[in-house]
Amino acid sequence: MPTNAPRTSPGTSNHEFAPLEKALQERVKELNCLYGITRLAQHTRWPQARLLQAIAELLCRSWQYPEITGARITMDGQAYATTEFLETPWVQSSSISIRDESAGLVEVCYLEERPRSDEGPFLREERNLLDAAADLIGRIVDQRQAEEQLRTMSREIILAQETERQRIARELHDHLAQDLSLAKADLDDVFAFLQEKNCDSNRLQPVRETLIRAISSIRNLAYGLIPPGLTELGLVPATLAYCEDFSVRSSISVDVYADGMDNLEPDFETQINLYRLIQEALANIRKHSGADRATVRLLGSYPSILLRIEDNGRGADLEERLSMTAREKKMGLWSMRERIRLLDGRITFTSRPGKGMKIKVEVPIKRTNSEQP
Repeated sequence: MPTNAPRTSPGTSNHEFAPLEKALQERVKELNCLYGITRLAQHTRWPQARLLQAIAELLCRSWQYPEITGARITMDGQAYATTEFLETPWVQSSSISIRDESAGLVEVCYLEERPRSDEGPFLREERNLLDAAADLIGRIVDQRQAEEQLRTMSREIILAQETERQRIARELHDHLAQDLSLAKADLDDVFAFLQEKNCDSNRLQPVRETLIRAISSIRNLAYGLIPPGLTELGLVPATLAYCEDFSVRSSISVDVYADGMDNLEPDFETQINLYRLIQEALANIRKHSGADRATVRLLGSYPSILLRIEDNGRGADLEERLSMTAREKKMGLWSMRERIRLLDGRITFTSRPGKGMKIKVEVPIKRTNSEQP
């Protein structure tokens, strides 16, 4: 008859397998520990303090006597310790290095004395695990710091871009457009004088029309460089005004919907980046989609602002589009993604040929300084 009893070799008892089974369980715990650290590192939105605290908690569960184990990670002068950690005689440690420089320390302790093993009460494998964990922590922190530096550089580039746009817009509006307006006024005086003297003034009319078009183009350019009313009126009125003007210039109908935004006062960085994203998205619709209708939706849903942009155009194969963007070094989609990344938000693109394009954005609400508690 079949039986559920474990099968053993002749002359071998289950008792003899116990040490091997225990050793195997310890190795599984070690693998789970390293795997768990890599999983924790995927929480890119966690601050470093939360990440290191979670890793310390994970380390405790991975040692031979987890019920009496404490752990502490020290980084940048800050300690992230489990509640059980004490400076006892039974402790082992490993240095955290970042780019060949000491940056911190990982410590694991036992709260009670245990039988001696390879390194005090600790196993040789636990030393290997501790060194591997310290090395992994160093790599994770190094990568985070590099990403933060890149984020800071990107933010500074975008800020410099906005500052330069505002400078150019002021030059265009306050100087060039004004000078052309004065030139047009002088031309109108000459035009009126020639008509009064019954002289032929028809040759001046094309010049006058050219000046009118130039003034209008310069003012439109300045209008696009500086979003009028953004700081005074807010994101929704500025978006509505831009979309109305875009509809007139492009013959693409743009419907704007906003809900839950009335009592929000997001900081300028959030407003300007969402506004620029809307500009870029509508410009892409005009250039590439063949659409005749687009929709922009803004929703304030604490703790986030949601933005949805859709069109009824021809759509696209996104993988091919992104590949083409990289080859042709176009910045549109990259710029949108980078702006949202700087706001700690999320952006997704959805499109199929013949089904238009959908852009979904979610960014956390960062209030102005006056609203900070």
